[in-house]
Amino acid sequence: MFAYLVLIYFPALVFGALFLRNYRKEPRQFRNALYFLLLCLFVFWGLSIQLDLPGLIVLGLLSVPFGTVALVVFLLANTVVVVRREGVSLPHLLPALLALLIVAVCMAAPVLLLTPAPMPVLALLLLVLMEGSYVAFTFFALLLYSWLYRRLPKRAGYDYIVVHGAGLSGAKPTPLLAGRLDKGVQLWEAGKRRAVIIVSGGQGPDEEVSEAEAMRAYLTDERGVPADAIIMEDRSTTTMENLLNSKAIMDARSGAGSYRAAVVTSDYHVFRTAEYAHKIGLTADGVGSPTARYFWPTAFIREFAAVSKEHAWPFAVVFALWLLPVGCSLLAR
Repeated sequence: MFAYLVLIYFPALVFGALFLRNYRKEPRQFRNALYFLLLCLFVFWGLSIQLDLPGLIVLGLLSVPFGTVALVVFLLANTVVVVRREGVSLPHLLPALLALLIVAVCMAAPVLLLTPAPMPVLALLLLVLMEGSYVAFTFFALLLYSWLYRRLPKRAGYDYIVVHGAGLSGAKPTPLLAGRLDKGVQLWEAGKRRAVIIVSGGQGPDEEVSEAEAMRAYLTDERGVPADAIIMEDRSTTTMENLLNSKAIMDARSGAGSYRAAVVTSDYHVFRTAEYAHKIGLTADGVGSPTARYFWPTAFIREFAAVSKEHAWPFAVVFALWLLPVGCSLLAR
């Protein structure tokens, strides 16, 4: 019986071991998301065999078409809500554009397969399906692991709490940025107010003051944080610059690697921020502040695009796997 269980759960054991090893070594890696989703899928597969419930597999297969329809409906509905509340812009239209792309691929595939389409067209369709399958897999993997990462226990007693900037409303933080600052204050108070808060954000062309200055004013005027507990970093314009410039300040004050830090941003943005911190050698916990639910899909699609850009090599591997049989087929003619 034991050998039988090991056999049916062997793939789950492999990916479980890979996930645990890499997570213990460094939880802020993209590969953890892939290992974790594969672990979950193979556990599901093993349970269906162990419990002799083939219906679980059928249910899983049926979830693909029904889940796709539900996703398209949700993305379109979400776009309507976001546009009504935030206005029309390309970022706010991202969920609808993704939904339309999914519909286009799902409609084109059966049409091209049932009609005598030219071989190059079918080959291109195969490439789209292969790349699309990888995108769908990694999208769900990142969504699942981002949710898990935000809920993992974090250490207490930080030396520095870095709060990343966001847009301003005049000279004041937007509700999104205020949420980040409130989370930073929560960590500061939980650590008995010993940490130094670094407010990080430069001044955009359409902003009256730098984000760091607006954030400092909010902390001192609205939350009662002493001015000497705050350091302004007012030159950053991107997430990576936020981290690099803040790290330079912390290294200069305390010495590289000799302090404990937390990086506070919106919850949808936590994993990418933590991954960037790992990339530059900054040991810091990513901590998320709540985001309005209606804005989550739009924000996460943008996060996924940014993370995918940082990990573009698998797309080249999929392309190579597609090119090999296509090339052999062309040579055989």
